[in-house]
This record gives sequence, C-alpha cells and structure tokens, in this order.
Amino acid sequence: MELCDLTLHEIKDLFTRKEVLPSMVLSSVVKRIEEAEENLGAYLALDLEAAFAAARAADDRIKTGNALGVLDGIPVAIKDNLCQAGKETTCASRILQGYVPPYTATAVQKLMDQGALILGRTNMDEFAMGSSTENSAVKPTKNPWDPRLVPGGSSGGSAAAVAAGEAIAALGSDTGGSIRQPAAFCGVTGLKPTYGLVSRYGLVAFASSFDQIGPLTKDAEDCALMLSAMAGFDPLDSTSVRGTPVDYTQELDRELTGRTIGLPREYFGEGVDTEVGRIVMAAVAQLEDLGARVVEISLKMTEYALPVYYLISSAEASSNLGRYDGIRYGRAAAGREDLAAYYTRTRAEGFGPEVKRRIMLGTYALSAGYYEAYYQKAQQVRTLICREFAEAFRVVDAIVTPTSPTLPFRLGERLTDPLAMYMSDVCTVPVNIAGLPALSIPCGFARGLPVGLQIIGRPFAETTILNIAHQYQKVTGHHRARPCGTGHDRAEQEGGSPDEV
Repeated sequence: MELCDLTLHEIKDLFTRKEVLPSMVLSSVVKRIEEAEENLGAYLALDLEAAFAAARAADDRIKTGNALGVLDGIPVAIKDNLCQAGKETTCASRILQGYVPPYTATAVQKLMDQGALILGRTNMDEFAMGSSTENSAVKPTKNPWDPRLVPGGSSGGSAAAVAAGEAIAALGSDTGGSIRQPAAFCGVTGLKPTYGLVSRYGLVAFASSFDQIGPLTKDAEDCALMLSAMAGFDPLDSTSVRGTPVDYTQELDRELTGRTIGLPREYFGEGVDTEVGRIVMAAVAQLEDLGARVVEISLKMTEYALPVYYLISSAEASSNLGRYDGIRYGRAAAGREDLAAYYTRTRAEGFGPEVKRRIMLGTYALSAGYYEAYYQKAQQVRTLICREFAEAFRVVDAIVTPTSPTLPFRLGERLTDPLAMYMSDVCTVPVNIAGLPALSIPCGFARGLPVGLQIIGRPFAETTILNIAHQYQKVTGHHRARPCGTGHDRAEQEGGSPDEV
C-alpha cells in the first residue's frame, strides 16, 4: 500500500516515529493525481507549488518534533465553495469565474494553522446544487469505482479525491446530504456536523439555514481529528455556537454496550434498493453483536422532508444568489447600456440550468399570494420534523438508515429527470432540516459498488456517532477497500465487479 492510501492517523503515527516526512507523503499523493486525475476529474484547480513549499517547512518541524498540530504535513483538498485568500473560488459556476476572495474561510484557516497542506480546489455541483457533480459548469467528476458512474454530489470532487488517494482528507459542504451521499457512493467516511458547530464564515452560501462544512476521510478516526481541528465558536459567524472545545477522539474506543440505536421503518420501504437494504441490515446486526441495543422506531414525518427541504432551500438560494449581478462578483456580461438588461444577460449567461430552476422555484414560493401556502407551510412542517427527531432521541442514542436508497447511477442517467435526482437525497435531507449531526460510513458492497450506512445523532452528539462508527470499523474492513484502477489493494468486497452493473 502506498503512502497516499494511508489514513491521516496512520501517517501521523509515521511522522511521530520519524519514519516518513510530509514531502514524501505529498509526493505519493501527487503521483496518484498524475495517474488518475485525467480520468477522474476530481479537481478544478491544483496548487502544488505552494503545497510542496509548505511540505518542506513541515519536514523541518517533524524532524525537530515541533509539529504545529495533528494535521501538520497532511495533504488536504477543499471544495470550491470555500474561500481561500488569493485563490480563485468559483463554486463551479461561470458566474464566479475570475472571482478571487480577499479572505480565507475560518474552517480552512484552522486547518492551515495546524499545518495542513492545501492541495487545491475540488469539483462540485454548481453552487452545491445537485446530487451527482454533473451540474458543474466545468466538467463532471467520475466515480473512482467505475468511471461510467457518478461520484454523488455536490461534494463529489472531494469524495472522489479521498477515495482515489488524490488527497488524504478533504473538506466538503452539506446542505441536504452533499457530504454523506458522495461519501456513500465513493466508499469513504463523511461527516455533517451539527448546525453551528463549524463556522460557515467564508463558505459561499447556498441555503443558509441548512449549510454546514464537514470532513471527508478514509475512516471515522480521521473524521474525529479533522472535526477537532475545525469546530469551535467564531465571532465572524453569527450562527456559530459558543462552547468549550471538544476532543472528538475521546470516546472512539468506548464499547457499544449500553448504546440504544433506533431503526426507523420509514427509511427501509419503497424505493430502497433490495441489496442496499440487505447490506444495511447486516451492518445493523453487526452493531448488535458489538453490544448495541437496536429498537424499531417510527419517523412519520419523513415523507414530507423532501418537499420541505426543496421549498425552503430554494427560497434561501433565490435570496442568496441575488447578489450575483455582474457588478460585485466575478463574470460580467458585455454591454452596459441598460441596467435591467445587463443583470438579465449576466445571469442568463452565468447560471446553469439547475441553479436557474431552484431560483425560480424559490422566488415563486416567496412571492406575494403564495408565501403562506408554500414557504410558511414548509416552515411549520419543518418544526414538526424537528420535534419528531427530538422525541425519538428521548429513547435512543442514535438512529441508523441507509445513506442513499440506491447505488451510484450512470453519468447522464438522471440529468433530464430532476425529481429522480432529488430522490438521491431522500435519506439525508431530514438531518439538515433538523440541524443534526450525521455521518456516512462504508458498510459493504453490492454489485461491486460501495454502500453507505448513515448514523444520526442528537444535536452536538458527534462523539456518540463517531464512537459507533469507529467501533464498527474496528471489526469490519469495508472502509479499507480501495477502488480498482488506482494501483493498490482492493480489500474485501462482496457481490461481483462494477462491470456487472
């Protein structure tokens, strides 16, 4: 196994023993990028010269035992909707081409303060709107397990980069499942933290009451290390939550005996692929073997989550994206003889079809005469969904579901059917509606493709869900599997090869 295939904590141990230096790890990652990136398309931009310069400085710190933190010398990729001072940030949209922010997102800055090496910016669905990374204005990203398939979205570039060894870890953003769903499709571990736990300062807004930054890594322990580095109050973000800093690795080794896990029957019904359901239930049985008590619960409001999410998130998007008029940010249309026509031409040229669709849906839901019937009603149902989760967490410590109801689908298969595309997030959007933490971990393979298990916790219970995930990963090997075609081992798999899909 090459250095780029190791986990963050394995590399950190090698640094501690002075067996490996950051520049060696970076060279391994860059070699993998040279081998796989042309076919994968995970990155929009690479900044390797700066990364190597930072690696050489990290080498000296590691040699002398003066590491800046647990991320010192670790190559990390960031999604293209996270601002970095002096680096073009486009959200994979034509309308932001040429925009160079003068500041750095707090989450990115915290990683850099710990010594992380920023490799570059990963591909995404335009303004994080999509479930396949096909809505990027630049190019689609392909699934490292089978390049005929999508990697999920909208953090598909970040998930694919980690799965293929093109980064040791990555940052994504999760508005309706945009970290967890691509993590499931690419066979990596992705965490969506509690709303407010990680500062959103410097994250280009899609839907402000849903957006959250989180890590994509090779296992739960790496997620805990990344979250420990990023979480915390930020005076630059008014939604950031005050609290004492937490070490999210502290409960990883706690046994599951005494934990109660809820199994909501609404997440295992119509629309869930038979093989996905079977593999998720096998993972649930494994959790029982580890000592957890599993009880069936009901979340009856689940059927309303998808329309509530798309109404509210589109309404917020229509407001947030109103700032892109060709004057203040990025792209500007030619000719300025008439202001209204100029705005219209800039937005018509700059926004892609999915973004336009959601802006129109949101503007309609907020318009006079329809506000009470749609937006206000959706907010009322949102309150009921939050209450239902709160009631469930009175009797369980965590809830488990499939992350996605289906396996990765073919590139282009759902581009002309937005509703089918939206259904990819049916298991993940309730978490964002309620602002809860959740993560996706690999739990097996069907027809040669990874399946994700979603673990949901009560607010600020990241230590609980990371503990459950870590205990599961200690006795299983699904998270250690690596895709074919990237030159390393493909660990235990079940159910045939991707060629059978």
